[in-house]
Amino acid sequence: MRIRSLKQIRNLKGKKILLRVDFNVPTGKKGKITDSARIEEALPTIKYLKSKKAKIIIISHLGRPDGQLKKELKLDKIAKKLAQFLKSPVKKLDEILGKKVEAKITKMKNGEIVMLENIRFDAGEEKCEKSFTKALASLGEIFVNDAFGTAHRKHASTAGLADFLPAYAGFLMEKEIKTLSKILNEKPKRPLTMIFGGAKIDTKIGIIKQFLKKADYFLIGGGLANTFLHAAGYNVGNSLYEKDKVEIAREIMLSSEKNKERFILPHDVIVSEEVSGNAKTLNLPIQDVMGNMRILDIGKWSIEKFNNIISKSKTIIWNGPVGLSEYKQFANGTRQIAQAIAKSKCYSIIGGGDTAEAIKRMKIKESKFTLVSTGGGACLEFLSGEKLPGIECLKIK
Repeated sequence: MRIRSLKQIRNLKGKKILLRVDFNVPTGKKGKITDSARIEEALPTIKYLKSKKAKIIIISHLGRPDGQLKKELKLDKIAKKLAQFLKSPVKKLDEILGKKVEAKITKMKNGEIVMLENIRFDAGEEKCEKSFTKALASLGEIFVNDAFGTAHRKHASTAGLADFLPAYAGFLMEKEIKTLSKILNEKPKRPLTMIFGGAKIDTKIGIIKQFLKKADYFLIGGGLANTFLHAAGYNVGNSLYEKDKVEIAREIMLSSEKNKERFILPHDVIVSEEVSGNAKTLNLPIQDVMGNMRILDIGKWSIEKFNNIISKSKTIIWNGPVGLSEYKQFANGTRQIAQAIAKSKCYSIIGGGDTAEAIKRMKIKESKFTLVSTGGGACLEFLSGEKLPGIECLKIK
């Protein structure tokens, strides 16, 4: 895939750069940032633009305000955290568009950084309204997209700006595309193992079908496994599963069987009748699950089987914790898998979101993996072979 790269711009000095980043970071109950990884991943692009004396206008969203101003989703804390990392001022603006914004951008000096307010406070962003997009584009001269995590969205600031400004990929966007393309477009080293957890099938259907004839193993855990287990005829007790997706799960299992792929569900599980920090648990064979029992993690035997496959795999793609890893009682499966992949010398892609957060919570260094993607949904859609609007607009045609 050939895309326009930031380093292809010959002269950035004094140029007004509209830089789209994905600073949609997790925050705690008091609004404090609990994981700043997405901010840190964008630093190389920001520092490069700053070193080239560009005028940097940062665009990001936080949360889902649905076109309304919500105080708890303002970007003040984001700007403050970025300034700490850069050890340089970041001027946070209280609006997205308007005369005040235009006046402050006009007064910017080379190498300065301003951050617009949460772009999703305006409904025109997600609707990719032409008038809104055109007004946003008028603030800059060049559009740089470094927000891989939102590349699957056709919004004003992720794709629409490319209709009005020269568009280039930032370093993070470029890294994600390059690393993921090796899996999609080249012959990956085998065995190729896909590990899926999390709760919903919808986001994984595309990638599972894409790799049915390519992957050597599919290891299934988390709430996702409950739907497959139910489809396979097992009693899942009081576990959460998607009733309306049982037939799809059955079709996927039949397809994998026809192609002689190894589609592996948990053979034993960790169950409990409650979800809490004090919950009592049992490790049971899957056929012994009944009544009010809830499946909340994969069991010891399943972990061993999964890890044996991981140890001999040359390429691994993992998306979704295999248990309710926020609780210690149900985190062992996810921890053991993460540690096994970290110890391996395989080419490893970790789908972002909950998986990345779990790895960080377990204090496993991201450097142990080939790529910890900043975009869970975008990563899955890219590997599914779908065209992502935020990337299509960067392609050299």
